[in-house]
Amino acid sequence: MDDTRNHQGTTSDEESVAANNNFDEATELSPEARVAVLEAELAEHKDRLLRALAEAENTRRRAQRERDDATRYAISGFAKELLSAADNLRRALDSLPEAEVGDERTRSLLAGVAATERELLSVFERHGIRRIDPMGERFDHNLHQAIFEVEHGDRPPGTIIEVLQPGYLLHDRLLRPAMVGVAKPSAKPAAPL
Repeated sequence: MDDTRNHQGTTSDEESVAANNNFDEATELSPEARVAVLEAELAEHKDRLLRALAEAENTRRRAQRERDDATRYAISGFAKELLSAADNLRRALDSLPEAEVGDERTRSLLAGVAATERELLSVFERHGIRRIDPMGERFDHNLHQAIFEVEHGDRPPGTIIEVLQPGYLLHDRLLRPAMVGVAKPSAKPAAPL
C-alpha cells in the first residue's frame, strides 16, 4: 500500500510539472515581446547597480571627509586646555608694563615670559590655531561674545571697543569666542515739552 501512495505521489508531481510546462508553452511570448521584457529587466538591474555604486561612492566620500575632519580637529580638546595658559601669559605681561620696570632682573623675567608667549603662539599657528583679536572690528556673533554694551559717540554702533579675552579658531572652527565690549547708539536726549 505504501508503494501505491509513493507511486501515486510521484505521478501527481509529474503531472503538475507537465501541466506547468504546458502552461508556460501556452503563455510563451513572441520573440519581440520577450526581448522587450528582458530589456526592461536589464534596465531595472542596471539602474539598481548604478544606484548601489553611487551609494557606495557617497559612503566612501563621507567616511573620507569624517576621517579628514577627525585628523584635522583631533587636537581641539587639548588646544582648548592650552588657551588658558596663553591667556595667563598675556595677563602676566599686561600686569607690569615694561616702562615701569625698575631693575634688570624684572626686565629679564618679563622678556622670558614674552618669549614663552611668542613660542606658544607660534606652536598654535603651526597647528592651525589662530588668535582672534577683533579690536575696532564689527561685531560678529559667530566669532564674538558680547559681554557688555557701552554708549560710545566716537564709534558706530556694533563696533568692538574693548576685548576682554581674545578668541581662537582651529582652522575654520571656533575654539573659543572672543569676549568683547560693543558700542551701542547713544541715547538721544528727550525733546523738551
